Amino acid sequence: MTPLLDVRSLVKEFPPRRRREPPVRAVDGVDLALVAGEVYGLVGESGSGKTTVARCILGLAQPTAGTIVYDGLDLGAADRPTLRRARRELQLVFQQPAAALDPRMTVSQLVAEPLRTHGLARGAALRDRIERLLAEVGLSAALLSRYPHELSGGQCQRVVIARALSTSPRLLVLDEPTSALDVVVQAQILNLLLELRAQHGLSFLLISHDLGVVGHLSDRIGVMYLGRLVEEGPAADVLRSPKHPYTRALLSSRRGRGSASLDTAPPLRGETPPPWAAPGGCRFHPRCPLRERLGSPPLCEREEPHLDDGGHAAACHFLEAAS
Repeated sequence: MTPLLDVRSLVKEFPPRRRREPPVRAVDGVDLALVAGEVYGLVGESGSGKTTVARCILGLAQPTAGTIVYDGLDLGAADRPTLRRARRELQLVFQQPAAALDPRMTVSQLVAEPLRTHGLARGAALRDRIERLLAEVGLSAALLSRYPHELSGGQCQRVVIARALSTSPRLLVLDEPTSALDVVVQAQILNLLLELRAQHGLSFLLISHDLGVVGHLSDRIGVMYLGRLVEEGPAADVLRSPKHPYTRALLSSRRGRGSASLDTAPPLRGETPPPWAAPGGCRFHPRCPLRERLGSPPLCEREEPHLDDGGHAAACHFLEAAS
């Protein structure tokens, strides 16, 4: 099946902190594909590069290298009018809904803005479209004249979702869509997203620290560590039978705690190094319990493992020993 989104060898570098230092490689050769109607969950600790991947896909950051192909269109090679049309179908739902909404604009103005920007509706048709969008996300038209500070957190997130839906997208990038909400509202927003997916045939790229959210929504999961994907596969397989030592550590550190969040580091030797100090070879090798158990084989330091395409795969030289 041809992917709706196909990311190949994606690299994103940022300028170094000091002169004579190499660039900071936040994303280092990520391959990611998503078919129409699929939910792909991208997880990892803070600083793993997952949000940078999303920003590159959306055009909010310029990739240093690699290709991003959406529905057969190479976004890096498209002319401006073609790219503008494609961008209508790629929309973002922000992590902090209140911060994502201009406090000087009413709900009506906020939802109308993308429709006006892309010339999709005006006049009476615009008003009707705004009211239908609010109804789709479970909000009353009585809120049209309200400002963001007059809304609850859940209502703000519903307005953000309505804005994202206004251009009739095919792919939504969900960047921690429930992390700023309380537990009850989180469940409501997750159920809303599932309903909208079924209603509109949407695809989701879901970025989250919360393994419970990822497991609830995702068809497939990718796990990132220091700018690279280290494991990828069907959600049930990754969560029940993780292959990579890093994924195993993440999951084992959450079991029995009543929480499934990656907000705190897993119980591993040392700390995650910053992207500008990523080790050579397998970048997880200084902290890897499997490598230590195997007597620290030099291959881990010398050669970087690669992630195979398809199925349930992990980037580890010693997968048989890990199983």
